[in-house]
Order: sequence, then structure tokens, then C-alpha cells
Amino acid sequence: MNTLQALIMGLLQGLTEYLPVSSSGHLTIASELFGIDGESNMTFTIAVHVATVLSTLVILGSEIGKILKGMCNPLSPRSLKGNGTFLNRLNPDQRYVLNILVSMIPIGIVGVFFKDQVEEFFGSGLFVVGICLLLTAALLTFSYLARPRQRENISLGHAFIIGLAQAVAVLPGLSRSGSTIATGLLLGNKKEKLAQFSFLMVIPPILGEALLDVLKMVKGEEATGGIDTLPLIVGFVAAFISGCAACKWMIGIVKKGKLIYFAYYCAIVGVASIVYSLLK
Repeated sequence: MNTLQALIMGLLQGLTEYLPVSSSGHLTIASELFGIDGESNMTFTIAVHVATVLSTLVILGSEIGKILKGMCNPLSPRSLKGNGTFLNRLNPDQRYVLNILVSMIPIGIVGVFFKDQVEEFFGSGLFVVGICLLLTAALLTFSYLARPRQRENISLGHAFIIGLAQAVAVLPGLSRSGSTIATGLLLGNKKEKLAQFSFLMVIPPILGEALLDVLKMVKGEEATGGIDTLPLIVGFVAAFISGCAACKWMIGIVKKGKLIYFAYYCAIVGVASIVYSLLK
């Protein structure tokens, strides 16, 4: 992988990880059209995913700090008298962290036990990417048209359902952020809170996926795919900068309810991918 290819792949990873257009789908398209083989290079893949996580920590750093600080507060005094359930004793920040942990359960199970089988069964060609992009477009459209009754806070059950949406999004072309945010909107959760929750809940799975890739490299199950230091650095920096921009931009987009435009984009790219795969 040369420096220009690393730059393109890094920019794509950072931008499309947060925008609801599927990072895996766009990396597949770029690889097919330009001969950029980033996904097979595990060292590069791990680097750009870590860069994406760092961009989230930078943009949402103050919110994360507040949540962690609030999580350290003691339980409600009512617990000393045995009144109320455990959930009722939690403060809002502790509930928030619990929701994130619950949302991780589905992707954790799929990632550890079934990810390879899912990828082998569905494949990762442009036809599959195109179909999944059309599904992403449909999901974004439904979430835009639906007008469910608004809920003030994300419940534990909704957190798990949103986590299921994230687990399904292991398919190439099915946007992780698009799936989680759209599912949350369809459940009636307020859009002002969904983007932040969606971006924070993705941090552990991304790091976990990177850790699994490292273990595969150590065991020799995956080739590292030789890459020079400069392209690796360029890809990392590109993913970090574009990830910061996309994360901040996406939060504003969700608050304004403008996801329908991404539905149009995913539909166009999805159809083009299918047609290209059939004519190739």
C-alpha cells in the first residue's frame, strides 16, 4: 500500500465510520475500483480503527468525563433501607453506562463466535455491499418518516435492541451508525441523545475487533500485509482527522433530523454497486 492509497483509505474509514453510509461498504468499493487493498492489511486496518476511536474520545471527551465522574457517585441512600430496585438506585450516569454495557452484548456474541461465519456466508463483494446499502437507505427512510411518541431517556430494553442493530451491521454495506441511530429513532428515543449514545457504544466493539485482529496476527491466522511506516502514519492521521470532522458533523445532522439525505445517497450508491457487479 502506497502513501496515496493509505490517505484515501484513512479518509474513507474516518468519514464513513460515523456518517450513516457504511465504512466497510465504502472500503470494499474503493478496493474494487482503485485496487486499494486495505482490508487485507491487518496492521493498517487496526491502525485506522484505533484512530477512529481516538477521534470519538476527542470530540466527546468532555461528555465522557462527566459520565465517568457521575458513575463514581454512590448509589441512592434508599438502597440502605432496602427500598426500590437496583435500577432505581442508579443515577443517570450509572444508568447510561449500564445501557452501553447492555448494548454491547449482541455485538460481543456475534464478534467473538459468529463474525467469521457471517462474513463467509454472505461474502463481501460489491453485490452484497449494494444490497446492504439499499437496506441502510430503507432503514434511514423509515426512521425519517416514522413519528413515534418521544421518550425522554433510552431504556435498558431499547439499549439492547439498538445493540442488536449494531450486531446485524457486521454485514458489509449495512451502516453501523445508521442502523443504531435509525433503530433508536424508530423506538421513539430523542434524536438529541441518540448520536452520542451511538458513537459511545461503538468504542468497545471497535477496540474489541482490533484486539481480535491482533490475536489473529499473533497466531498467524491473518497476514499482516507489509506496509511502510509513512503510509501507516498517513492513514492513521487521515482517519483521525476525518473521524473528528464526521463525528462532530453527524451529531449536528441527527439533531436536525437530516438523515433522509443519506438515505438517497445510500440508495444511489447501492444501485450503482449492484449494476457494476452484474456488468463486471
